[in-house]
Amino acid sequence: MQVSQKYSWYVSAGLLALTGMVFSSLGSPQIAVANFSENQLTPHLVAQKIKTLTIVFPTRADSTDLQNKADNVAVFLSKELKMPIKAQVGDDTAAVESLRANRADVAFLSSRSALKAEQLANSRLYLAEVRKNYSGRYTYNSIFVVPSNSQLKSKNSPKATLEQLRGKTIAFTSPTSGSGFIFPVSELVKQGFVPNRDRLENFFGKISYGGNYSKALDAVVRGQADVAVVSEYALFSPYLAAQNRDKVRILHKISGVPAHGIAIDDDVPVLIREKLINALLKLNKSENNQLLTSLYNSTELVRIDHDRHLRPVKEALKNVGIDP
Repeated sequence: MQVSQKYSWYVSAGLLALTGMVFSSLGSPQIAVANFSENQLTPHLVAQKIKTLTIVFPTRADSTDLQNKADNVAVFLSKELKMPIKAQVGDDTAAVESLRANRADVAFLSSRSALKAEQLANSRLYLAEVRKNYSGRYTYNSIFVVPSNSQLKSKNSPKATLEQLRGKTIAFTSPTSGSGFIFPVSELVKQGFVPNRDRLENFFGKISYGGNYSKALDAVVRGQADVAVVSEYALFSPYLAAQNRDKVRILHKISGVPAHGIAIDDDVPVLIREKLINALLKLNKSENNQLLTSLYNSTELVRIDHDRHLRPVKEALKNVGIDP
């Protein structure tokens, strides 16, 4: 057995640990652990020495007082798991690096950062966030936004709609944004307008990068860009001021952008991982839900399959010409 820097397993008298799957009366799988006295000649798992589990909560534009809110979640999880949980705050890059360097065990991550965490740390997503303003529950839309009075119109096909953008000024969010760059450029590639991200200037008249959703949308509101690409939830506060909502409209939607999720490092033992997932799912209960919604405005966590959830962003990156 490979020894992790974070966990040590101790087995009495050199005997093997025995685990099994049982089913509750509701039919859901649970982990069963054999528990025998040391003088019995049967498999016995004596103890599992666990240190602190560290969870990274990345900063986002719509999160405030995040450290305090993350600490409250950590206290809840610590009580559920009966072990110390530490909450750290940092951006997605820092979260992935912490997983890689074994300074963290769990992280809330965007889909692209989750791919990077898989590549560098062999971490995987087990849960995804649900928001009320996500069209697909745990997927959402990337949208092309134009001024309300724009002559650009939604046509009967994506190709006809996007053809109108030829020679126009576009405000992307950032070159690393999923909904604000990767998915819309992938759509342009699929429709045959550009071969990859490096030939955008051959289609658009001018390209700018707002740096975030708010600035990309402001470029449209102020008449500095004909179109911007953002996430569907960026049409609401705090990204777009209420007085500007009627100044823009959606020209085209791209569905299926994977929601942010919770990645767990492969060093976390299976039993602890399952306990953690079950504890996180308890944040969906009404009496605990405010702890979850206060973080990133997500209302629910759902189990997802890592590969299936991230497949759309893998395909979009390939179309755009970006390594995962």
